[in-house]
Amino acid sequence: MSDCCASNPKATTQACPQCGTTCKSVEMRTLYHQVKFPENQGIISDSYYFCPSKDCATAYFSIAGNNIPKQQLTTYQDIQNDKLCYCFDIDAADYLAALSTNNAETIKRFVMLRTKSGECACELRNPSGQCCLVRFKQLEKV
Repeated sequence: MSDCCASNPKATTQACPQCGTTCKSVEMRTLYHQVKFPENQGIISDSYYFCPSKDCATAYFSIAGNNIPKQQLTTYQDIQNDKLCYCFDIDAADYLAALSTNNAETIKRFVMLRTKSGECACELRNPSGQCCLVRFKQLEKV
């Protein structure tokens, strides 16, 4: 069962060396699934952080200076298109439109049920390695 929405006590933060955005740590397995072949074969094991800024070219970086650009990610286009939920292919624009027509609760409930049933894989599909439910809440405040 996936436990992607449980808080991660090991998560740490660092500022992105390129844009200064606060970035959360990610597990190595997230990188191996996110970085395109053959680049994923050359990833150096280290403690990495994901930069969530759409405008920043850096996807992952480490304190030791290892840097992986967003263009090397399988989800690069999804990041540019503001993907909200990588597991169930929901864009932020779709959710915002549903919010404006009072239909968002159905979408959110679907994702929550699938997540509770262990049918998501945020730690692999989402380049941040984080659960998307926090982003749903952020969009609801907009």
